[in-house]
Amino acid sequence: EKPLAEDARRIYGPTTARRWAYADSKAMDEFLALALHEERGLDCVIARLFNTVGARQSGQYGMVIPRMVERALAGEPIEIHGDGTQTRCFCHVADAIRALYGLLEDGGTSGEIFNVGSTESIRIRDLAERIRAATRSDSELLFVPYDEIYRHGIVEEMLHRIPSIEKVGRAIGWAPTRLLDDILAD
Repeated sequence: EKPLAEDARRIYGPTTARRWAYADSKAMDEFLALALHEERGLDCVIARLFNTVGARQSGQYGMVIPRMVERALAGEPIEIHGDGTQTRCFCHVADAIRALYGLLEDGGTSGEIFNVGSTESIRIRDLAERIRAATRSDSELLFVPYDEIYRHGIVEEMLHRIPSIEKVGRAIGWAPTRLLDDILAD
């Protein structure tokens, strides 16, 4: 479970698998911003947000916590992709905003990439259990195999996604202050 640094190698998937479109389009945006910074002096800062979560967030676009909470409150099965052993970290939106503001206000961050997220890791299966407990739901946990989710097959799914936040900490003194329990209480 090595934290993912800003300069870590990326995982690429085939262009025929829509699952990779989001990550690849973000990478292209970074390439363009950094090129414009180098070639034309564009003042830009790239912030890579890792699973930012807040109250009243919609699960419409696949956000795991809002989707699980909605299903738990409705008494519907809570879907877990794969076996639920994959780990993720969740950052409260107020912490993310504080980081973004600090990065924009600091004069020494232009042309740099910074990870913004929490390093408090949790298995998705355990997250579902905590959401069930927090909502007092008796929803069942429904494990859905990856091949049912990704019709073209899954390519190198990241089982553990933990950001390295050392760089942003050094640059602006930022670290998240809210824990997963605070996020779920929201």
